[in-house]
Amino acid sequence: MRGGDEVLVEERLRALEERLRGPSRLKADLLTEARHGLLDAVEAYREDGLPAAEARRRAVAEFGTPAQLAPAYQAELAVGALRGLAWRVLAVAAAGIAAGDLTWRGASWSDGPRPPAGYLLLSASMDWLWFTAAVLGGLGVLVAGARRRSPVVDRLVGAGLTGLLALGGLAGAALFGWSVGLWDGALTWPPMIIGAVLVAAGFLWLGRAARGWVHAVR
Repeated sequence: MRGGDEVLVEERLRALEERLRGPSRLKADLLTEARHGLLDAVEAYREDGLPAAEARRRAVAEFGTPAQLAPAYQAELAVGALRGLAWRVLAVAAAGIAAGDLTWRGASWSDGPRPPAGYLLLSASMDWLWFTAAVLGGLGVLVAGARRRSPVVDRLVGAGLTGLLALGGLAGAALFGWSVGLWDGALTWPPMIIGAVLVAAGFLWLGRAARGWVHAVR
């Protein structure tokens, strides 16, 4: 009985989906929920005695047009994208804080001459970047989970996280390159190699989340 109903419903949902940008899983969940609501509304109207065509028309009309619905759905997707980004930043920052010095421990050059002051400053800045990212990531989780949210605050937190990721990526790449230039054994030291691979993978993972958030709030 629902075959004819689903055609009109799917057309309306497809038009809505074309307007939405954000996490694919969350978008699919929102559209599935909307689909069930529409089909239930059609069935309720038919049980009230309306002809099938009129039941479909009324349910879809009351649901709203894609232009009317898109802002609310897009806002939900933006919050979901922020939540995903914040959790990823929090996880990677916590790992960075916990394991940041492991790549150097026991290295043959660790007891050698003291590195330049600029290098030490850059190295210390990475610690502060990880710490700031962890704090802002935790804030992002709280903001995204709050019952009352401010779009301005959401955007500020998301922009802060994205900016920190960009700065952290540049600083990390500079620190790695400087390390290779200072110590010949850096590229053959297994912890350094493993650390570089893991950090690069982490930043790629974070970069996808950041790009998804930017796409959702555009």
